[in-house]
Amino acid sequence: MTRRDIVVLGSTGSIGTQAIDIVRRNPDRFRIVGIGAGGGAVDQLAAQAVELGVGVVGVARQDAAGALEGALRAAAADRSGVGRGFRFPKILSGPEAMQELAGWSCDIVLNGIVGSVGLAPTLTALTAGRIVALANKETLVAGGPLVRAAAVREGQIVPVDSEHSALAQCLRSGRATEVSRLVLTASGGAFRGRRRADLTAVTPAQALAHPTWAMGPVVTINSATLVNKGLEVIEANELFRIDYDRIEVMVHPQSVIHSLVEFFDGATIAQCSPPDMRLPIALALGWPDRVDGAIGGVDWSKSHTWQLDPLDEVAFPAVALAKAAGKAGRCLPAVYNAANEECVAAFCDHRLPFLGIVDTVERVLERTPDFQEPCTVEDVLAAESWARARAHEMIAVAGREA
Repeated sequence: MTRRDIVVLGSTGSIGTQAIDIVRRNPDRFRIVGIGAGGGAVDQLAAQAVELGVGVVGVARQDAAGALEGALRAAAADRSGVGRGFRFPKILSGPEAMQELAGWSCDIVLNGIVGSVGLAPTLTALTAGRIVALANKETLVAGGPLVRAAAVREGQIVPVDSEHSALAQCLRSGRATEVSRLVLTASGGAFRGRRRADLTAVTPAQALAHPTWAMGPVVTINSATLVNKGLEVIEANELFRIDYDRIEVMVHPQSVIHSLVEFFDGATIAQCSPPDMRLPIALALGWPDRVDGAIGGVDWSKSHTWQLDPLDEVAFPAVALAKAAGKAGRCLPAVYNAANEECVAAFCDHRLPFLGIVDTVERVLERTPDFQEPCTVEDVLAAESWARARAHEMIAVAGREA
C-alpha cells in the first residue's frame, strides 16, 4: 500500500492533534508533509513541525511569523528523541497561508480549521486535485454549491465529522437510489432533556460542559444549542444530495450510534463505535480503506442500553431553522452560520442570553435580502459580512434593552 502524504490545516486543534496521533502510529501508511494553524499556539506548532519533519509550516497571523521562526529554532535545538536530521521548513504566514498550504504537493489535505475561513483552502485543495478530509463543516454550509462543483471537476471530499463518516459507511450497504432517509444522531449537548423555560439563565460555563465529547468552545456551544446539528443537516444534504425532508435528527445520549441510513425496503443500517474522533479521522485519511486499530471497539462482554429520542424542536429550534435555510438556498446557510458565530461570541462574553443565540439567528434570517446562489467566494463573504453586521446590531439592541 502506497504511503500517503498529508497536509494538516488546524494542526494544533483537536482534530489536528488526533490526526497526528494516527500518523505517529501508522508511519508506513501516512506521512505529514505540511501543517498550519491560526497562530495562537506557535510553540506547539513548532514542536509538531520539528517532530514530523515537515517541509512547510503555515500560520494565519502575519504578526506570528517571527515568533514561529524563533519557536522552530528553539524546538530544533532541543529535539531529543527526533531520530532524523532537522531541515528548517518553509514558513508561510498571513491570511493566504492556509490556502498556500492547501495547494502544497500531497495526496490528502485534512481541513480541521474552525469557521468559514476554511472555505477558500478547501476550494484550493479540490482544484489542485487533492482528497480533502473535511472536518470544517462551515465549508459546505457556507459555500456548498462552490465546493460541490470543485469536487465534481477535480478533487474528492471525504467527511471527518463522526455523523457524516457514519453515513458514508452505512451508504456502502446499498445503492443511492435505494436510500429512504438519513438519520443523524445528536448527543443533545449540555442541556439535553431541558425545556425551553429551563434555559433562560444558563451560563457559558454550563454550556461548555459537554457530557460526551471534548471539543473546541464554538463547537461545544453549538452542540448545546443544537446549531451544530443544524449545520450537519445542511452538510449531509450537500454531501449526499438527500432532500431535507428525508434527513432526520434523533437524540442519542450515549454517542455510540453515530448515524443511521434507512433503505426503501425498511432496513436500517447503523454505524456504532465508542465516541472517539480518531476513528472517522483515520477512515478519512485511509479512505476507502480502514486503518487497523484506529481505536478500541465496543466492549461486547458488557450489557449496553442505547437510547434514541425525538428532538424537542420547541426547546431546540436550530435544526428546523437550518433546514429552512438550506431549502431556501441563496446564501441563507452562510447567513445562518455567520450570524450564529457572532451570537456565540456574544453569549460567551455575557452580552446575549443563551436562548438569544438561535432567536437572533432567526431574526437575521427573516431580514435577509434576496441573495442569489453563490458563484464565488466573494459572494459567500458578502453574505456573511451582511449577516454579521445585522447580528451585531441586534445583539447591541438586546444589550440596551436588558
